[in-house]
Amino acid sequence: MSAADEPVDADAAAPAPPVARVSNINLANILTLSRLVLVPVFVLALFADGGTDTTWRYLATVLFAIASLTDQVDGWVARRYGLITDFGKIADPIADKALTGAALIGLSVLGELSWWVTIVIAVREIGVTLLRFWVIRHGVIAASRGGKAKTLTQIAAIVAYLLPLPSGADPVCWVLMGIAVALTVVTGFDYVLRAVRLRAEGRRAVAKP
Repeated sequence: MSAADEPVDADAAAPAPPVARVSNINLANILTLSRLVLVPVFVLALFADGGTDTTWRYLATVLFAIASLTDQVDGWVARRYGLITDFGKIADPIADKALTGAALIGLSVLGELSWWVTIVIAVREIGVTLLRFWVIRHGVIAASRGGKAKTLTQIAAIVAYLLPLPSGADPVCWVLMGIAVALTVVTGFDYVLRAVRLRAEGRRAVAKP
C-alpha cells in the first residue's frame, strides 16, 4: 500500500483550533474603568466646601466604598468567566492605586491624616505596581492572604477617616490606620521576595535548552 493509500488520523491531521482571544471590552475591565472614572468624582466630593460639610463627606465615603467594591468584584468576574486580559492586569492595579492614593493624599491635604502615613503607603503601592510590570512577562504575582488583609484594612481605615465621626472615635481611626500601615510594609517586603523569585524562575526556564 502506497503512502497515499495509508489511512489518515483525522485528529492528527486536523489543524489545532485557534485560541479564543478575550476582548478587552468585557465586564471585568468595564468595572475597572468605572473605578478610575469615580476617582475624580470622589475627590470633588471630598474637597467640596473645604471638606467640612457633613453631606459631602458622606457622599465621598459612599463613592469610595462603591469604587472599592468594584475592585473586589472585577477580579472575581475576570476569574469566574475567563475574562483575564493583559489590559486588565495593567489597568486594575493602576485603578486601585489611584483610588487609594487620591483618598490618602486628600485626607493629608485636609490635615486629617499625617503625611508620613500617606508617603509610606504610596511608596509601597507604587513599588509593588512597578514590581508587577518588572515580572509581568514571567507571570503574575497572585494576591496573598496578607495582601488581601492589607487591602481590606486600608479600605476600613480610609472609610473611618472619611466619615464625619465625632472626635471620640479618633482612637479607632488611629488603630485601624496603624494596622493598615503595618500590613502595608510587611506585605511590601513579601512582594519584593516573591517578585525576585518569580523573575529568577522565569529566567531559568528561558535558559533551559
